[in-house]
Amino acid sequence: MATRTGLRPEDSIGEALAAVAVDILADARRTIEAENRSDAVAIHDFRKAMKRWRAFLRLLEPTIGEEARALRTAARDLARELASARDSQSALDALADLGKAENGLSPRSLATIGERLQAMRAAVETKTLTPPLRRRLIEALDAASRQVEKWPLDGMAFSDIATGLGKAYGRARQAIPPHWAKADAEELHTLRQCVVVHRYQMELIAPLWPRLGKLWIGETQRLRERLGTCQDLSVIAALTARGQPLAYWHARLDAAIKERNAVHVHAAARTAGRIFSEKPKAFQRRMEALWRAGDADE
Repeated sequence: MATRTGLRPEDSIGEALAAVAVDILADARRTIEAENRSDAVAIHDFRKAMKRWRAFLRLLEPTIGEEARALRTAARDLARELASARDSQSALDALADLGKAENGLSPRSLATIGERLQAMRAAVETKTLTPPLRRRLIEALDAASRQVEKWPLDGMAFSDIATGLGKAYGRARQAIPPHWAKADAEELHTLRQCVVVHRYQMELIAPLWPRLGKLWIGETQRLRERLGTCQDLSVIAALTARGQPLAYWHARLDAAIKERNAVHVHAAARTAGRIFSEKPKAFQRRMEALWRAGDADE
């Protein structure tokens, strides 16, 4: 886990939150401006930064109000403009995972499919991350940075943060499928969205107990990745439908997709059981106790 800004009892909460906002937006700007990154990497990193930004804004909505909601909506829309390119990469990631299936495709078939997906991604990226769009993304980030300077954060207390953390934790816990083996792609996607929010919000309080924070975020990231692979598999599955680019391989890919999806769902269920074992109120009280304890890890 990379070192990031976060909350510490000895610092002003308002100043710390403003620093986090600046850090997120600067990180997003770097992904767009970097000349040594491929479009695929830039798109992936920008979308990741927007997820972190939206998770952060959720915590501030009770204080910032409509402005935070508007910024969160704008960030979602910016990320969606890059979704088509990301879908092509998702299919490639899924193909790499399908190579691990016991009843998968031959290396030759995998290579042929990979070439087709690479061509699809290249075609989409050429039309997606254009210079005008890059400029528009940077302008949106700059506008958000100017808004951050005016936020009334001085009156925020850690109890406000703990309440928001508890709500996000509760949403993720509630999104856990009642029957994992029967969970469909939409259920798993909804859970993944909630897990992403929780994972990024937990970065804020990682400094309160670094060892616990690193462990918790690591576990949450593993859950996110398992659920993300399920999402990737659903993307490549859609490409095998009639009339789609991979329809020829439908029968052979279908069995491998189901096999690998079952593996990831089983692992996700175990990880989610560990992370979300507490009730939301108990989790919130534990976060507040960490804050009161201050530098408990020393």
